[in-house]
Amino acid sequence: MPKPTSLPRVCIALGFPDAQKLLEHARHEADAGESFFEFRLDYLASPESGIAAIRKFLAAHSDCSLLATCRRHQNHGKYNGSVEEQIRILNAAVDAGARAVDLEIESAENLAARLDTFRGKARLILSYHNYDGTPSPDVVLRRMMRIPADAYKIVTTARKPSDNYRVLALMKSNPRTPLIVLSMGETGFPTRVLSTAWGGLFTYAAPNSAEGTSAGQVSARLLRNLYRVEKFSRAAKIYGVIADPVRHSISPAVHNRAFQAHRLDAVYLPFLVKPPQLKDFFTLADQLPVSGFSVTIPHKQKAMRYLDIIDPLARRIGAVNTVWRKAGKWRGTNTDAEAVTIPLSRKIRLPKSSVLLVGNGGAARSAAYALMESGAKVSIVGRNPDRVRSLAKTCGAEPLLREQAEARKFDVLVHATSLGMFPHTDGCFFQNAIPAEIVFDMVYNPIETELVRRATDQGLTIISGLQMFLEQAARQYEIWTGATAPRTVMEKVAIETLSGALLP
Repeated sequence: MPKPTSLPRVCIALGFPDAQKLLEHARHEADAGESFFEFRLDYLASPESGIAAIRKFLAAHSDCSLLATCRRHQNHGKYNGSVEEQIRILNAAVDAGARAVDLEIESAENLAARLDTFRGKARLILSYHNYDGTPSPDVVLRRMMRIPADAYKIVTTARKPSDNYRVLALMKSNPRTPLIVLSMGETGFPTRVLSTAWGGLFTYAAPNSAEGTSAGQVSARLLRNLYRVEKFSRAAKIYGVIADPVRHSISPAVHNRAFQAHRLDAVYLPFLVKPPQLKDFFTLADQLPVSGFSVTIPHKQKAMRYLDIIDPLARRIGAVNTVWRKAGKWRGTNTDAEAVTIPLSRKIRLPKSSVLLVGNGGAARSAAYALMESGAKVSIVGRNPDRVRSLAKTCGAEPLLREQAEARKFDVLVHATSLGMFPHTDGCFFQNAIPAEIVFDMVYNPIETELVRRATDQGLTIISGLQMFLEQAARQYEIWTGATAPRTVMEKVAIETLSGALLP
């Protein structure tokens, strides 16, 4: 029997209600170059119909490997039969050509004696799934290893960032045990990218042409081409972005392609970090370890409390967007500031120009301090007058109410709120005429926001948020790597991603 490690590193999970759809999608993926598939027989109205589908598929794609699964509904599958019938179906799948079967530990414990029927014919993967959280992986593995198998699969649900390390560390503490470990959900996504580099036999992906079978699955195309799961090593430097929400950030696409352009052994991941979980994320960052990360909404201000060294400008601003580790210490800076003034300086001389800044959060603070230091006369308006007054007092700007701002005219408008940001793209602070000649919208997703559309209709000069994003991202890349950022590559992939070509 071939070793478990001979299986490909990415398994495409296929779950469809009828055998014809299962075949169509499997063929489509095989034609695209995929070679390892999980056939979820329990998704079929008649699991037995999957046996013929296995034969038909392998007759035309004999170079592919199939993993057969028929999970019972008691264990969050869709099969309603008995354990005896479940094992009979899996044996039939092996006879039809499946190279491996996935059997949940609950079924295995009920009929351990029957598992000998798989030995010598196919790999037996015992699996454990927890849809509520992440219990002690070591305790789970000890339970599973009471039953001999070719590999053990442990899948939990990540409720906080550090759950990622808890499951990944299982491979470090059990280097001789064939394992597949993952955490479900958006919080657990990093495990899907890191698991094979850390020693896991393979990871799961959704088909490129349909949804996957588990929360957090992304397409094989993204795992391979964007995250390069088969290219980076266990020693790769880990970077990322912390945010809530984080799913539609374009930073992973931009930075991973930049790493690829310079052939660096590094990967950049999206980390979903909810506001109460910031301290827990720093625990994960120390454990992995993470070499550096971008900081965005809502963490730019609170992240400072966990840093050892903060550069003077970021401290004055009271917000960081870039963090990295050097000499064992967490350091923070704010690359948003220059990313505001550099694009504006290409359009206008900032000293003594009048600028209306909309917003009072972390991004607005960065813009306010950068603009004040450039010599601009800054007025601030926002949805929270008390916070506007506080920010204006802190940086020496003029606070305005909305009606006051709309009654005046400014050289520049800098918009620094989340209004108009995906997915709520119809938001706009101004309902009538925009009171400026140049409009700089810091929102970059979508590229053309409602504010930008209105400004275009009014014949105003536009600076898109993408210009700011690329400027600050390039500076982050240079801080982390010490190399000149491949700006052309970063801009190209940012535009592709925002057009929908690279998003999950």
